[in-house]
Amino acid sequence: MKKLFAVFGLCVVLLPACANSNGGMSAEPVVSRIESAMVGAHRKPGNVTRDRYRHPQETLMFFGLKPDMTVVEIWPGGGWYAEILAPVLRGSGKYYAAGYDADNPDQPAYRARTQRAFEDKLAAHPEIYDEVIVSKLSLPDYREIAPAGSADLVLTFRNTHSFMRAGQAADMFDAFYAALKPGGSLGVVQHRARPGTSLEDMKRTGYVTEEQVILLAKDAGFVLTGRSEVNANPLDTADHPEGVWTLPPSLRMGETDRDRYMAIGESDRMTLRFIKPGPGGVPNVPE
Repeated sequence: MKKLFAVFGLCVVLLPACANSNGGMSAEPVVSRIESAMVGAHRKPGNVTRDRYRHPQETLMFFGLKPDMTVVEIWPGGGWYAEILAPVLRGSGKYYAAGYDADNPDQPAYRARTQRAFEDKLAAHPEIYDEVIVSKLSLPDYREIAPAGSADLVLTFRNTHSFMRAGQAADMFDAFYAALKPGGSLGVVQHRARPGTSLEDMKRTGYVTEEQVILLAKDAGFVLTGRSEVNANPLDTADHPEGVWTLPPSLRMGETDRDRYMAIGESDRMTLRFIKPGPGGVPNVPE
């Protein structure tokens, strides 16, 4: 892991989101920090326009984010959520960005490009990102996303289908579990498939069933504590020619039916919260 210093220039809740023992701050400072980050000049305009689809404030509040937490984001990609998480946690908490291994020749080429661009982004704005800790998540070589038992919150956004495609989903969820403190939470946002969708279709389309995500988490030892529909899109039928990449922002079909897919918007997504049980377990969790 390495730290980047300034020297180089509507939900259904099963259990309260405040299950972590770390959070002593009230909700108001969290909300104001998130709001401030969302309107910051450091954000890319193209990222800001996607707020209406990704609902960062509502999503992070549902996951129980607090400024004094140790948070790990899995595969931050171009840094969409990093633009919000880094300033929220700066000065009070810790933010681990568990990215790709840019030096792995066996991975798709875009991953190395994405990771290097992400690290360049951090280096270009030390006033925002100087405290970000970059770790690697690239199985089988790199699986320690943060020191074992140190994280209050692990977040993974729209990655589960990629884990499944690589045959690494179980190991990934095990890595999340290892990094979390007892009582820590895992937040998952994922393109949502219709119930009964086959595993092969999930891998092909990028849409995964809630049942499959919950199974992966439970097999790793997690307990489901909440669901939210904040990232739902009832216009998305999840049966497009190029899977989830048919819709914005990818628009893989080009100009073909572009207006139709833009009218649908970004994908329908599940938003799930899990807890790593402590020694006493998690009482009174509905099945």
